[in-house]
Amino acid sequence: MNPEDAPPNESEPDLPAIDFHSPGRFAVHNPQPELPAPERREPAPFELGREASLQRFASAEEAQAHALALLQQSRHSLCLYTPDLEPWLYNHSSVQEACTRLLLASPRNRLRILVRDVGRPVSLGHRLLNLGRRVTSNLHVRRLNPDLPSEESAYLLADAHGLLLRPQADVWAGYAWYNDPARVRQQQAQFDQAWNTSVLDPDLRSFLL
Repeated sequence: MNPEDAPPNESEPDLPAIDFHSPGRFAVHNPQPELPAPERREPAPFELGREASLQRFASAEEAQAHALALLQQSRHSLCLYTPDLEPWLYNHSSVQEACTRLLLASPRNRLRILVRDVGRPVSLGHRLLNLGRRVTSNLHVRRLNPDLPSEESAYLLADAHGLLLRPQADVWAGYAWYNDPARVRQQQAQFDQAWNTSVLDPDLRSFLL
């Protein structure tokens, strides 16, 4: 057979291999959600150790302002007697900053916290508990002895002069003293008595370690 009369080859010609390089993985950068800035708090305009008059308050905002003023001006020691570390009052960046400054200013400074119920602050997280993880030598958190009667009040002691007292822990209203050493001494004695009989809750131990 004449080659010119041969039937055409129907197979496809060989194509050159494609040199394919994977571009690799792409990182998807989704925009971060805009979180609301923490509400700014301003301290009450009274000076620890100088203001002699009793300051009454009835709202959460007033309680926060007095607490912040005492926390920021304390130079030696703070004592908190609280049912559950009251997030509305103490779980705030300004509170954490004030306590951090106090504790880092001197190894002899200290913050002691007595709490009745540790479940809520441990499960939800709390700024002061987080601070306790970093400053363990002079920040101490203990649970009130459940077998002994405890006060229904909540209070904050600042050095030897300042006291923030809410007679009913579930009510915002209360009183603030900025220069009443005698009253502070009396309240400090009650705190120390409760502290000496308090217990280290297992949940607190695992959280603070």
